[in-house]
Amino acid sequence: MQHRIIDIPKISDPRGNLAVVEKEVIPYTIKRAYYLYDVPSDSYRGGHAHKECMELLVALSGSFTVHLDDGEQHTELVLNKPDKGLLIPQMMWRELSDFSSGAVCLVLASEEFDEADYIRDKQAFVSAARP
Repeated sequence: MQHRIIDIPKISDPRGNLAVVEKEVIPYTIKRAYYLYDVPSDSYRGGHAHKECMELLVALSGSFTVHLDDGEQHTELVLNKPDKGLLIPQMMWRELSDFSSGAVCLVLASEEFDEADYIRDKQAFVSAARP
């Protein structure tokens, strides 16, 4: 499975917008939700891959850059719209950087936290990702 941008349905009216993530939007049941905020602009988050967990990243506020690596190709995407989510499949190295002031990144994960699911060494990831 490749990473992809997912449109999050939104309802707009004069009072503002409402975005809805329901079971039809992402291909898994959400088992964990967390968010990153107050990340200094010169810092980065991530720096790992998951063996089994899939994640949907949404820029609820502000913007940040997501660097993805599948072991062969590197991609960079800027997330800055709360009605667009980035679906990251298993075995995809990710790093988040360039957080704007006030940026909030929501992560909706397919699995509960399990340290054994993480690959935190980039070379070990590249070795595992390549056949």
